[in-house]
Amino acid sequence: MNRRGNNKKTKLISVMTACFNEEENIEQVYHEVKQVFKSLKQYRYEHVFIDNSSKDKTVEILKRIAVKDRNVKIIVNASNFGHIRSPFHGLLQTSGDAVISIVADLQDPPKMIADFLRKWEEGYKIVIGVKTQSKENPLIFLIRKIYYHLIAMVSETEQVKNFTGFGLYDRDVIAILKQFRDPSPYFRGMIAEIGFERAEVPYTQPKREKGKSKNNFYTLYDMAMLGFVNHSKVPLRMAVFIGFIVAVISFLISMVYLAYKLIYWDRFQLGMAPMVIGFFFLMSVQMIFIGFLGEYVSAIYAQVKNRPLVVEKERVNFDK
Repeated sequence: MNRRGNNKKTKLISVMTACFNEEENIEQVYHEVKQVFKSLKQYRYEHVFIDNSSKDKTVEILKRIAVKDRNVKIIVNASNFGHIRSPFHGLLQTSGDAVISIVADLQDPPKMIADFLRKWEEGYKIVIGVKTQSKENPLIFLIRKIYYHLIAMVSETEQVKNFTGFGLYDRDVIAILKQFRDPSPYFRGMIAEIGFERAEVPYTQPKREKGKSKNNFYTLYDMAMLGFVNHSKVPLRMAVFIGFIVAVISFLISMVYLAYKLIYWDRFQLGMAPMVIGFFFLMSVQMIFIGFLGEYVSAIYAQVKNRPLVVEKERVNFDK
């Protein structure tokens, strides 16, 4: 990779942190990022926080920090627009030559900013953190790995396993992301789809020390299904193939039963068990694929509505 040419103007690095009810962690994230940039004096930086309508003291703490530090910029959403749309909107509001996305719970180590910037200066427009290990619940980590492997298998574009969105993105990448105009952006898939050569920096994900994760079964399911719907037609095609295979198997079984009945007319009793089992099996397959079909229809409906990613309530420390 070619190194970037020297620029007389100091490069601005944007750090974006999306938060929701993170009063226990938000100040520590700010201090750790600030500490990192004290040793990176060749850069200017801004730390953009986008708050998804927190109900605790997160915004209050951020505003107190912003009064003392103009590097801190705040976007407060009018309501909770979800864990997918809010962070993506935050990325698009940054103005740096490169943008680094870091979560508020400190499971994205801020100390890796220096590693990302080194790779960026080598010429990579995308530098991402890849979890090789994690100190979170082993079962959860295993489930995530299985999901990443599965989405990589069925996706039409190459997907990055164990990548959560933590990374550095050049201004050119942000400009391309603005063109997507997707009301439900699957950010990880977008980064893979853009196609720029990327650098991958391995790391061990630390355990969340304070507060509880705001993700639950629904939010994780939402993200998982978004990955399938946005980047794969496999579920729809599976419905056709499995439907055809089941139909053929059912026809062959029915022919066997018919032949057996004709041969042993007086002795062979069909019984209810095969009919009940077959009925519930077919119904289950239908329900699964109707559910997948509903996910695709829902994605189309969201596109047709063309609503904004978020509605902002206020901004702090953004120049007019």
